[in-house]
Amino acid sequence: MAKLYIEDSKHLETLKPSEETVNFLLNYSQALCIIEYNKLKFEALLN
Repeated sequence: MAKLYIEDSKHLETLKPSEETVNFLLNYSQALCIIEYNKLKFEALLN
């Protein structure tokens, strides 16, 4: 996952997210729903 954001960085070796962190972010992004109504945006967590 770290490779997606900073491929050519010298700090790549220091970014070693734990499996728990990666799972949390993936679950959060799947549960997040953004609803647009006119010019307003509403964020809802669907869990």
